[in-house]
Amino acid sequence: MCAFTAGQRGRRVLLIDHADRPGKKILISGGGRCNFTNLHTAPDRYLSANPHFAKSALRRYTQHDFLALVEKHRIAWHEKTLGQLFCDGSARQIVDLLLAECAAGSVELALGQPVRAVTHADATYTVTVGDRAVTAPALVIATGGPSIPKRGAPGFAYALARQFGLKVVEPRPALVPLTLGGDEVLFRELSGVAAPVEARAGKTAFREAALFTHRGLSGPAILQISSYWRHGQPVAIDFLPQHAADWLVAAKRAHPRTTLRKLLADALPTRLADTLADQIGLTNELANTSDKALAAAAQRLSAWPFHPNGTEGYAKAEVTIGGIATAGLSSQTMAARDMPGLYAIGEAVDVTGWLGGYNFQWAWSSGWAAGQAI
Repeated sequence: MCAFTAGQRGRRVLLIDHADRPGKKILISGGGRCNFTNLHTAPDRYLSANPHFAKSALRRYTQHDFLALVEKHRIAWHEKTLGQLFCDGSARQIVDLLLAECAAGSVELALGQPVRAVTHADATYTVTVGDRAVTAPALVIATGGPSIPKRGAPGFAYALARQFGLKVVEPRPALVPLTLGGDEVLFRELSGVAAPVEARAGKTAFREAALFTHRGLSGPAILQISSYWRHGQPVAIDFLPQHAADWLVAAKRAHPRTTLRKLLADALPTRLADTLADQIGLTNELANTSDKALAAAAQRLSAWPFHPNGTEGYAKAEVTIGGIATAGLSSQTMAARDMPGLYAIGEAVDVTGWLGGYNFQWAWSSGWAAGQAI
């Protein structure tokens, strides 16, 4: 994005990627269909030490701008849930779009060779890629974060940033499954069971599907809340977010001969209903259960505490939280404040979006902003 924006402005651009083909992370995104943006993109859907940093770039190059580019290339698309836009065909179409725009900007690609050194002297950056040394007055760090290390360049962006005096906010996996241990390992036996829930960590909540796995918890609601979860904190799950607080007491009045297990089986997958019922331990008919006990059960089901012992790490993380500190960058241009000609964009920067196309939009917007400024 940055390369073709600069190239089409008449800049001479070399795009370096150590992979043998460009856009490998794009190709595996969105189940191979690339969730390329979100119609509801807004700054409050991003996490950063500076929550205002993303505003300028997102306002100047919006989700509608990228969608217009998709339509210019006649790529058919569809909206899934919550504003998420996907290709009807393949993620390859987005890679081809970007390469076509790079070709239109006469961008040169250098693929499949490692960057051996980067230096700066006399207002010029020298990059040794393979056996070739190239020089330029501007250098853009666009190598992403440590997420999905087999497809990316783990830690490269941070080492390069530190080399030139930029600080780094401690990175950690985000949009990542959570793992369970201790007494909660019994929930691993529900591997493959999914249900619509509301997941909460602190004051933040997401209402989407949760999925039990052989290691713990996953699914959209869990991936979302993982960005807000910190080690040692509980995650609360509301298994029946559509139910009122007094639903069990009301059910006792309407259906006194039914049981909690039967009510849960009507609302949730059977295996999950049985596990929750066993844990709560109310086996009598509702008529023979006190209102106090029913209210306590309803409360537990609305805020069931899980205590994750960790995450599945960068290998399963869709993105990285943290990164190159925004305090050292211009929100208008993505340029380093104290290092002329140096820029940082995309996931390498301490800006992390929600699940659902937001991180791609940050890549497009920050790339465009830098490309306009070089």
